[in-house]
Amino acid sequence: MDKTRLDKWLWAARFFKTRAKAKQAIEGGKVHLNGVRGKPSKEMRVGDELKIRQGWDERTVLVTALSQQRRGAEEAALLYTETAQSIQQREEAAAKRKSLSGLQHHPDTRPSKKERRLLQRFKDKNL
Repeated sequence: MDKTRLDKWLWAARFFKTRAKAKQAIEGGKVHLNGVRGKPSKEMRVGDELKIRQGWDERTVLVTALSQQRRGAEEAALLYTETAQSIQQREEAAAKRKSLSGLQHHPDTRPSKKERRLLQRFKDKNL
């Protein structure tokens, strides 16, 4: 096998749980193949570069093998290699998010019924 569909490979490499979710991500512009926005039926080859955005993270991976079958996580990890720059950027972004989460105020208890009503009135007025 020298080529495979983009959505099948993303599913087989375990980036997405279903092919439908992989297709949604591709159509939503979350996946770029060799610097170009991909299509689900686009044929991939070994050596292609993918940029995949999932939630807060963006990964840049190089395709090292092709597969159309979903297997275990150990075998799926052999289908690609993530670039060192991508790993470093993800770790820096995660550290930044973690440090900023300490700045948010978290109340000790849930709001009372009266406080919930006041919050709701405040939100209704400001919409």
